[in-house]
Formats: sequence, structure tokens, C-alpha cells
Amino acid sequence: MIFTSESGLTDASRIAEWDVWYRGHLAAMVAVPGVTSAQRFRVLDDGPPPSLAMYSVASPAVFDSAIYLRTRGMGPFLPVVDRGLHRRNLFEGLDAAPEVPIDGILVVADRAVADRVAEGIIWLRAVAIDRSTPYRGIAVFPDLASARQAAARLGGAACYTPMTECLSGS
Repeated sequence: MIFTSESGLTDASRIAEWDVWYRGHLAAMVAVPGVTSAQRFRVLDDGPPPSLAMYSVASPAVFDSAIYLRTRGMGPFLPVVDRGLHRRNLFEGLDAAPEVPIDGILVVADRAVADRVAEGIIWLRAVAIDRSTPYRGIAVFPDLASARQAAARLGGAACYTPMTECLSGS
């Protein structure tokens, strides 16, 4: 299963500090039993939330564990998280999140229905938490040009670049 957390801050002066904190947060998250990977991304276009974190999780039960409940959240940045951009979703469709190379691009397309004919796109179905989109298509591309071509074929999608390497955990 794939868990995503999308967000942005209302105070741009704290973004650099947030980025440093988030690195430590990802490391703490992969220490949670049942969370096997974590990676953070920055959007390349206006519109979508500027930050996307993507985690591999074993099951929805991870979110009920005491260690997860102590680790989750935005820590000291909670007061400046833009509520209009904060979305958390749990998806089924892949056992693990794809690892995006640091020079790769992640394409994300949210849809009401899965577009089964979109070549190279893996469609995930929202099953828990906010369910802000019924379906999310994802794909990894080696460069921005090929990612933008795929986004155009989809009729629009967000392109994200990794801010961190993919961290592995339990």
C-alpha cells in the first residue's frame, strides 16, 4: 500500500527549516513497524501542493499503532501548514511505492476514474484517510521532457522532483 501526505506552508520564510525537519521526520517514519520506505518530492508547477511525501506501508493497521501515533504529523510546523493544501491518502494497487532516482521525475495524476489506457501509468485506488481523490495515477520518468510528454497525454498531471533519496525501513 502507498500512503501519501501532501502539504505546503503559509509562512514561506520557514520552508528551508521545514525541509531540514522533514528529512528527520522521514527517517523517524521508516522506523515505524510496517513503514518500509519514505521519500519526499517538490512539485515543479503551480497548483498542486508543493510538497509530497510517499511511503510504503504494510496495511491500514500501521496507522493505529502507538509508535505511528507518536511519530506522525507536522511537528513544530503544524501552526503554519496550509490546511487547503494538506491531504493524506492511503492507496491500494501497489505493494510498495516506487523508488524515484534523485534525478528522476514522478508524475501524479488524480482522477475520478482510472484511465486504464494511459501507457506506463499505474493506477492506485484511495481506500482510507482523506480520500481526496478516488484514483491516483503514478509513473516514474528518467527526465522532465518525457514526464511532461506523459502528463500531456494524460490531459494534465503534476510533475514532482525528489527532494530526498528513498529511505528504507522495517
